[in-house]
Amino acid sequence: MNLSKYYTASADDGFVFTREQGSHFAKDIAGDFNPLHDADAKKFCIPGDLLFSLSLAKLGVSQKMQFTFSGMVTEGVAINFADSNADNISVTDVNDKEYMSIERSGEICQNSEFANNLAQRYVEFSGHTFPHILVPLMKQQNAMINPARPLVIYQSMSIELDRLDFSTPSLEITDPRLEVEGKRGRAILQFCFKVDGEIVGKGEKIMLLSGLRAFDSEIIGQVVVDYDQWKQAYVNP
Repeated sequence: MNLSKYYTASADDGFVFTREQGSHFAKDIAGDFNPLHDADAKKFCIPGDLLFSLSLAKLGVSQKMQFTFSGMVTEGVAINFADSNADNISVTDVNDKEYMSIERSGEICQNSEFANNLAQRYVEFSGHTFPHILVPLMKQQNAMINPARPLVIYQSMSIELDRLDFSTPSLEITDPRLEVEGKRGRAILQFCFKVDGEIVGKGEKIMLLSGLRAFDSEIIGQVVVDYDQWKQAYVNP
C-alpha cells in the first residue's frame, strides 16, 4: 500500500487531502463504498481508516492503541499529530480543532513495513463491514439504515497485540453486535488477528448509525444490490 498517493504533505510535517485522494483510498484500498467518501458527495469526509493508516506510518505500532474520532476531516483541512512522542496524542488542525485522539501503551515497533502491512490488512477487513456484517446484525435487531440517507459513522477502533514480530496477519470477526435505541444504533465489532491459525491480537471497531427504521428485507435487499452494482461499475468501468 503506497500511502503517499493518498495525502499531500503540509507545513509543520502535517497532512492535507483532496476529495479524490480520500475517495480513491476508500474504494481502491478498503473496498469501502460509503457515500460519505464519494468525491462528489455533498457531505464528504476523509476515511477514518486513512487516518488510522497514517497514524501507524507516523507513530509506529504500539501493542495497545485506541483511536477515537471526534470530527470529520474534509478536503483541504491540514491536520497534524500534536506531540507525537506522547502516550496521548491529538490530531488537530491549525485552529486546534481535534479530529481524532490516540491513546497508546506497551512496546512500540517502528518498522515501516510492519506498520504498512498491519494497516492494509485492517483496512481491507474494515472496508467490508457493509453489507457482510451490518446487514445480518440489522436483521437480527429488526432495524435498518435509511436507504435514502445511509449514515454510518466511525466512532472508534482499538487494537491490542500480543507481540510485534508477525507478518501478513488475517483478521476474523469474533463478536459482532448491534445496540439499538430508537432511531440510533451502535455497531460493536470485535475481531482478532491470526497468523498461521494462532491468535496474536484482538481489536474492536465501533460505528454509529442514525435514522434507523424497521427492517424491511425487500428494501435492504435492493440497497445491497445497488451497492454491489455501484461497486462493480467502479471496478469494471
